[in-house]
Amino acid sequence: MTSTDKPAATTDPSTSGAPEGADPQTDADAKAVTEAALFEAFGGVRGMVETVVPGLLFVTIFTINKDLHVSAIAALAVSLLLVAVRLIRRDTVKHAFSGVFGVAFGVVFAMMTGNAKDFYLPGMLYTLGLAVAYIGTSVAGVPLIGLILGPVFKENLSWRTRNPGRKAAYTKASYAWGFILLAKCAILFPLYWWADTTQLGWVLVSLKIPPFLLAVYLTWVFLAKAPAPIDVFAEMEAEEEAKAASREQR
Repeated sequence: MTSTDKPAATTDPSTSGAPEGADPQTDADAKAVTEAALFEAFGGVRGMVETVVPGLLFVTIFTINKDLHVSAIAALAVSLLLVAVRLIRRDTVKHAFSGVFGVAFGVVFAMMTGNAKDFYLPGMLYTLGLAVAYIGTSVAGVPLIGLILGPVFKENLSWRTRNPGRKAAYTKASYAWGFILLAKCAILFPLYWWADTTQLGWVLVSLKIPPFLLAVYLTWVFLAKAPAPIDVFAEMEAEEEAKAASREQR
């Protein structure tokens, strides 16, 4: 058993929640790494902006002129522009591309039905499906947030069998994401049926970032209290070095 396999140290009630004998600087560094990894996984501030801007532009233009085609084309154009900027800067484009696909589905759906509210429907259905996935995978013992963040922390799926404390943290985080997204859907779907396009659009834009930040914050809280991840890549490298050293000694 490696040191990272061992259970977390017991907590000294006289301290501020840190494990007994733990270095405060090391604990702070671990929390900083967790925070950075979360921002990397979910796109950070720039990713949030890229998520909000197309929908904000759509509802703003539609509020002014009630023109579905102009609003939809403007939203799609700004999404493509955001991807182009990332490509020019040679940044990662996965979050921007996901935004383009989401906007494109919304544009196609709204154009097909002629109902401007349908611009938002694919994204709402995706949110609902994601909420169900977070909760369902947690119930199944394979929390989705662990599948997403495992590679980011270089632990892959080691948390499933070798790090029960970390698996518990991922399970709590996945439940948090699932129920937060369900609460968001509980607000948006009634508005889809009863409110007009501009009302739905402004509420949807206002609910883009706050629920996301709450879910990320709770994930950070759960993981900050969990055992450290097991770096399976470092383990494989050490094993290869050991094999190479053994061959050299023969």
